[in-house]
Amino acid sequence: MHTLVFLSTRQVLQCQPAACQALPLLPRELFPLLFKVAFMDKKTVVLRELVHTWPFPLLSFQQLLQECAHCSRALLQERPSTESMQAVILGLTARLHTPEPGASTQPLCRKHALRVLDMTGLLDDGVEQDPGTMSMWDCTAAVARTCIAQQQGGATEPGPAPIPVEVRVDLRVNRASYAFLREALRSSVGSPLRLCCRDLRAEDLPMRNTVALLQLLDAGCLRRVDLRFNNLGLRGLSVIIPHVARFQHLASLRLHYVHGDSRQPSVDGEDNFRYFLAQMGRFNCLRELSMGSSLLSGRLDQLLSTLQSPLESLELAFCALLPEDLRFLAQSPHAAHLKKLDLSGNDLSGSQLAPFQGLLQASAATLLHLELTECQLADTQLLATLPILTRCTSLRYLGLYGNPLSMAGLKELLRDSVAQAELRTVVHPFPVDCYEGLPWPPPASVLLEASINEEKFARVEAELHQLLLASGRAHVLWTTDIYGRLAADYFSL
Repeated sequence: MHTLVFLSTRQVLQCQPAACQALPLLPRELFPLLFKVAFMDKKTVVLRELVHTWPFPLLSFQQLLQECAHCSRALLQERPSTESMQAVILGLTARLHTPEPGASTQPLCRKHALRVLDMTGLLDDGVEQDPGTMSMWDCTAAVARTCIAQQQGGATEPGPAPIPVEVRVDLRVNRASYAFLREALRSSVGSPLRLCCRDLRAEDLPMRNTVALLQLLDAGCLRRVDLRFNNLGLRGLSVIIPHVARFQHLASLRLHYVHGDSRQPSVDGEDNFRYFLAQMGRFNCLRELSMGSSLLSGRLDQLLSTLQSPLESLELAFCALLPEDLRFLAQSPHAAHLKKLDLSGNDLSGSQLAPFQGLLQASAATLLHLELTECQLADTQLLATLPILTRCTSLRYLGLYGNPLSMAGLKELLRDSVAQAELRTVVHPFPVDCYEGLPWPPPASVLLEASINEEKFARVEAELHQLLLASGRAHVLWTTDIYGRLAADYFSL
């Protein structure tokens, strides 16, 4: 639904030249809605002029493109239009290339109020490229090009230097884009356009390049460091981690494939691990830690004991956890603060089940998001855990994909979860009833790759849907789609 104000604004923007001429006469309270409508409808001429003459110190995508009182559409949940993003960047460039007015004209010009352009929070869905929209990689490249061009071109008109604008962005970098982005960060130092990174994701980047990039980032801005597919090992991580630890406001650290290097003596590996732990103790504000696919068997106590504050999000997928790791976590200060927990890929079916249940009990009051993909949980383990799981009354998301559960087990889960009023999403496996000739217990690889009987599964889906309707929970999504990006980011919880 749209309000009358929204519909009127949309009508005003139909003629873009006239709308641009009218901007100086409009009350500044209309600018936020003008921006959203222009961004939504790709009114690029108006959008560029809005940025050029923005009357507030802050222009924030997160504030302007969310659901609002006038329009329920949340543009941040969609990939941004290439045309609209380019118009914003062109408006910023025009502002920087326009000389400052003299003192006598200053009250008549509103564009000089802008100090911060916050472009963070754009959807990063990782799907195939759509030529009409921008991925996070495209956004990074577009902003980087603007920084380099600004430094190389300077002001196009004589007069005093423009007032600097801080541009806050989430940056994505890989081997192909590293040199380009490094040049952009260097160019922004001392430039009217100051690039400020909030979240950094580096993929498949050599150790020396990762360090060089970290050295160029503003320590006061960085919120998250995410190093993916770098396969650093302990030796590489011991080189990088002190450069990460200088970011005292870092709230999220995502590392993967942290393990010993078989090519070096084990004593060196132990020294590197101790050094890594010492550096981890330097973080004051860390709230999320992801150590996916890292060999942490029997070492979780060493890792978590070094942290200064309790974590709220902990991802330990495929970390080969032992019962003592789970027992330590259940008894640690972290358990009572956890909002998000990912134990995917850890076998919880044997001696790990009881410690896992203890951890679930310890975190029941705060847990919002629980991911248990490929944990070898069959009906027996699930039914034994249900009394504790249903005490997680604030739980919003439950991931159980890749576990050998039957239709009977899923129905029991659905019935018992009626007590979880906040539950919105359950990602469940294809029931073992829908496979033909499964070995028992079935390995996760078989569940993920074997064919299912589509007719049987259609009946399963229909029955689950009827049970949801009968219990008044049609709003709860039960799905087997693990690629639908239903899992929430920690900062959105």
